Amino acid sequence: MPLAIYALMIGAFGIGTTEFVIMGILPQIAKDLGVNLSTAGLLISGYALGVAIGAPFLSLLSTRFPKKSALVALMAIFTIGNLVCAIAPDYWTLMIARVITSFAHGTFFGIGSVVATNLVKPNQKALAIALMFTGLTIANILGVPFGTWLGQLYGWRMTFWAVTAVGPLAMLGLLYLVPKDSEKNIVPDIRSELAAVKRPEVLLGLLLTVIGFGGVFALFTYIAPILTDITHFNEKAISPILLLFGLGLIFGNIVGGKFADKKLMPTLVGSLLALTIVMIGFGIFSHHQTSVIILVFLLGFTGFATVPPLQMRVLESAGDAPTLASALNIAAFNLGNALGAWGGGLIIDNGPGLSAVPWGGFAISAAALLLSIVMWKKDAAVAA
Repeated sequence: MPLAIYALMIGAFGIGTTEFVIMGILPQIAKDLGVNLSTAGLLISGYALGVAIGAPFLSLLSTRFPKKSALVALMAIFTIGNLVCAIAPDYWTLMIARVITSFAHGTFFGIGSVVATNLVKPNQKALAIALMFTGLTIANILGVPFGTWLGQLYGWRMTFWAVTAVGPLAMLGLLYLVPKDSEKNIVPDIRSELAAVKRPEVLLGLLLTVIGFGGVFALFTYIAPILTDITHFNEKAISPILLLFGLGLIFGNIVGGKFADKKLMPTLVGSLLALTIVMIGFGIFSHHQTSVIILVFLLGFTGFATVPPLQMRVLESAGDAPTLASALNIAAFNLGNALGAWGGGLIIDNGPGLSAVPWGGFAISAAALLLSIVMWKKDAAVAA
């Protein structure tokens, strides 16, 4: 794989860390800035909103510039945003800085996916995307725990200083490793980009991403209380069990990328089928500790095995104008995350309770599976 892929991976690592690390230092932020925990929690919501707003806006703006230059500029936004977070004197400054930082998120992964596929052979495109997203999975395994530990030891501002340092490293890698010849057809027409996202196959791909990832996060958002209240693990066991989830993310992401390069839709349908089966396993065996340990790993594996084929599906459907569609698909991942968590919360608050959450995840995953089968059959009919 070209070294430029690893520069993209470093950027993905930084973005993934800054998105999720705040969850581990939220109590310190709330105490230091004099706000309650629920108000501090809006910093997470603000970031998610910024991803949704920033992805389409900056993607369209970036079409006027070489993709390499756009990626470097996005990491500059990331660096400045995290720097302001580290020195923020009050809550609202921190909120604004978080939102500004989030603007780079969806657009970086969107443009990065296009650049990654331009750097490799046609039969390595999904794997290239998977390797870039590996930075995001490593962030969850290493970046977030380290950032949380750093914040608990030296204060939450030190966490943001550490994340800020990733930005210049990624910028240097992008400047020196992304070749200029990867920038062919990098200034597409904005009208072409807008027309591409209106294609039915692109819209279906975006919808599939929302539903497919919604199932994963309907369950994973509430995995900690499920582990303690349903499976009866000690709280100290949660971190090592979640490490298994992170390992599943890495392996699933790479395996999904390799198979998607060979057979895109069969890989997508197969990974969603496997995810649906894992949800059934959680529903049946949630009281059995050994089974749940295995299922947590499989949840990460099957959940992220869908990522490369989902992203490739949208890129291919967008044709010669993939930048906006690619970025919108990243926003779709985040929307699925939010809607899945909301749906799981509804089941807990208004339904049968925590034990039924896996069955909610099953219902959403099964819907994604059915949609993917319909899309696969439609592709086959068109090809015939």
